[in-house]
Amino acid sequence: MSVKLKAGLIIFAVLLIDQVSKVFIKLNFTIGEYIEIFSWFRILFIENPGMAFGMQFGGESGKLFLTLFRIILVSGLIYYLHLLIKKQVRTGFILTVALLIAGASGNIIDSVFYGVLFSESTVRDVAVFLPEGGGYARLFHGNVVDMLYFPLFTFPSWIPFLGGTVFFSPVFNIADSAITAAVFLTLIFFRKEFNDSLESKKAESTPNP
Repeated sequence: MSVKLKAGLIIFAVLLIDQVSKVFIKLNFTIGEYIEIFSWFRILFIENPGMAFGMQFGGESGKLFLTLFRIILVSGLIYYLHLLIKKQVRTGFILTVALLIAGASGNIIDSVFYGVLFSESTVRDVAVFLPEGGGYARLFHGNVVDMLYFPLFTFPSWIPFLGGTVFFSPVFNIADSAITAAVFLTLIFFRKEFNDSLESKKAESTPNP
């Protein structure tokens, strides 16, 4: 199997799992509804209007800017992936970049299309696909669906400032997980390939004397 096909399969598989999980949650859960799998793991439905792991960014205009920035970033990453394949860089790094592309693309789909395709999710009502009155937001202004919650433990009340708070409180999704995994894999295993590709790009862009 060629490395190009492997990269394509990773992108397809991550996007499929990410979108199937999000659509299922969107059409079956109300906001804040959850299922406890273990004491330290819940499927909890929230919607994120901004960045990864529940962070927010600058209201409606910030959301539009963030969506457009993500699209530009993924376009650059796709071109970068093409160069890596062409230069026959180590397969592991190519697949890691493909994982990063898949994760970023998964959240782009939510931001671009979900506001048009679904009705609003509330604490009382489950969303409807293609509602008669139209979706809850304009194109490029949709919310990202998050559902993975790992409240690993709660700090004891006697600890200053942290007492009573959950150790890991972000709620995230499969796309966020793919992005995080790609970043860690690059830092741990592929720093040389990443640095070499940057140096090569810099050399190509520097004019000869």
